[in-house]
Amino acid sequence: MEKSVNYQLNLDNTIKFLEKTPKLLLHCCCAPCSSYVLEYLSDFFGITCLFYNPNISPEKEYDKRAEELKRLISTQPHKNPVSLIVEKYNSEEFFAAVKGLENIKEGGERCFKCYRLRLEMAAKYAKEYNFDYFCSTLSISPLKNALKLNEIGEELSEIYGVPHLPNDFKKRGGYKRSIELSTMYNLYRQNYCGCIFSKQERGLE
Repeated sequence: MEKSVNYQLNLDNTIKFLEKTPKLLLHCCCAPCSSYVLEYLSDFFGITCLFYNPNISPEKEYDKRAEELKRLISTQPHKNPVSLIVEKYNSEEFFAAVKGLENIKEGGERCFKCYRLRLEMAAKYAKEYNFDYFCSTLSISPLKNALKLNEIGEELSEIYGVPHLPNDFKKRGGYKRSIELSTMYNLYRQNYCGCIFSKQERGLE
């Protein structure tokens, strides 16, 4: 039986006991998913957004999503500073991570490998640059497995020695709010996760 964890409650408890404004390394998958997360967390954290998504195909789509995130950050008001780092596009890192899982349906083990690839980059960066926490915006999507994302985050926290910020951003209307903010800021909302396999599965290619 799959365990049930209230990651939103865990996040509430973490925020409740903050005594300063910690530095958060936030892995961002796209501007729409980031919109609510930034609105919410920038009240409590100084945030550096890391755009690292080698799963995205093709490269022009990667660039488009990165530019939309940059535009959102420059337009949206934040209580604490928000900055952005865009990693160079390298799809080979994704294909190497999911080798042998190409035919697995979206939402399965291939996606879990992709979660880990991106979260591990965030954990490594957080350790190297002395961040207080790291996490990802991915859990805001109803199609993403928040339990698996947090399990991977907690495992990487043990490895790299940086606390993983527990989260399930779709809770309390988070996903709905992201749609509202996407409309407000006229954000580009893609119709597939990002990888060529999800694109093919939806009959888009």
